[in-house]
Amino acid sequence: MFGEHELKTQFIKIADKKVHLLEDKGGIVRYRRDEVEKIIKSNGEKLKILPSPAVGYGVRLLMVKFREPVVVPPQGSLIGYIEAPVEIDVKVGELSIDHFIVGKEKYALYGTLEAGVICRYHVSSFHAEEPESLGVVKLIVSNPSSEWKSLEKVIIPVKGSSMYYTEDKAYYPLLVVTIKNHIPEVNNTGKPPKEGLNSLGNQLSLPNFLMRW
Repeated sequence: MFGEHELKTQFIKIADKKVHLLEDKGGIVRYRRDEVEKIIKSNGEKLKILPSPAVGYGVRLLMVKFREPVVVPPQGSLIGYIEAPVEIDVKVGELSIDHFIVGKEKYALYGTLEAGVICRYHVSSFHAEEPESLGVVKLIVSNPSSEWKSLEKVIIPVKGSSMYYTEDKAYYPLLVVTIKNHIPEVNNTGKPPKEGLNSLGNQLSLPNFLMRW
């Protein structure tokens, strides 16, 4: 699925979507996906199918609500995984020829009606081990305070985020959530969540996002 594919007749399944490549005369390859169709002149370049942050209609934040809130003791930390939506970018060379969303697309208001922002929305359980989902976030929840803390959701800065992937799974960078004075601070570190992953983007961190609501 993710990675490079020969420009030859074949079907490529991506979650609930399917890409169809059809060779034609004169070195032409027809690219089809739902109602999208492109004509590609083949020159030996491969088609690249890559994960992309779930920015939807241009949002900069992804809200993931936990099905079960997590509770962390004083001076303690918790490492786990959550599922997260991703989008798909299709390229020839460095040119993007298609971009689409897989699964259901949901949005929510983060904050108040007067000062809030629209963000992508997803609901996930908190997993002790990596889940078998298309998109995964590894996060460390840290509680440096002297009190017990509870976390019901996480707001992830995703616009401009780097991404990581294997053939069948996409990963957001390692996320660190520090609960300070009842206002969790979220740091998209830009770093890979584990070794051996392919990388996309500049791998820069998106630090110091304060979850005020």
